[in-house]
Amino acid sequence: MPSTTETASTAAGAKRGRPGYDQQSVLRIAVDVFNRHGYDATSMGILADNLGISKSAIYHHVPSKGDLLKLALDHALGGLEAILEEPEATSGAADARLEFVLRQTVAVLVDRLPFVTLLLRLRGNTEIERDALERRRTFDHKVAGLISNARDEGSLRQDIDPRTVTRLLFGMINSIVEWYKPGGSLSPERLADDVITMAFDGLHSQP
Repeated sequence: MPSTTETASTAAGAKRGRPGYDQQSVLRIAVDVFNRHGYDATSMGILADNLGISKSAIYHHVPSKGDLLKLALDHALGGLEAILEEPEATSGAADARLEFVLRQTVAVLVDRLPFVTLLLRLRGNTEIERDALERRRTFDHKVAGLISNARDEGSLRQDIDPRTVTRLLFGMINSIVEWYKPGGSLSPERLADDVITMAFDGLHSQP
């Protein structure tokens, strides 16, 4: 049987916002609204309407709209940054590490699609956005470093600047948020395979 303290705590939690909502569910809906309307154009009133709760109820979950944005961007960036800490990204041949990072980037993008979509649509209008963009640039620079290492090892062609390769690779990967439909006939694994094939082998048929 729960204690009196536990019962009181549960009752207090039940009063926060609409029944069934917690911070994560509020965040998921907020990210969807940000992506549809744009972060700048989304007011707390619009969020409240989409959640079906009052503005004051939202403040039980987060202090501000900016905090919702930060939580969402941390979720997207945290997934990307964690890739670079994996053993497969830190040891071995540079081209194998690059392939691992690209494959896992696609996996994170698909798994956290609304959050990464929000990240890719940032305009840098707030400090939170600028901090997130700087973290993303750091991630891209580390990938560019892998490309340079693979060139130095002789496993990648020498005639394209690593920065150009990085921009082209992420241009291809980032475009996924605009057209990929989770649950469709194209699985995340097949999508990653196709990205890797395009990146490393191109469109020429193999002899």
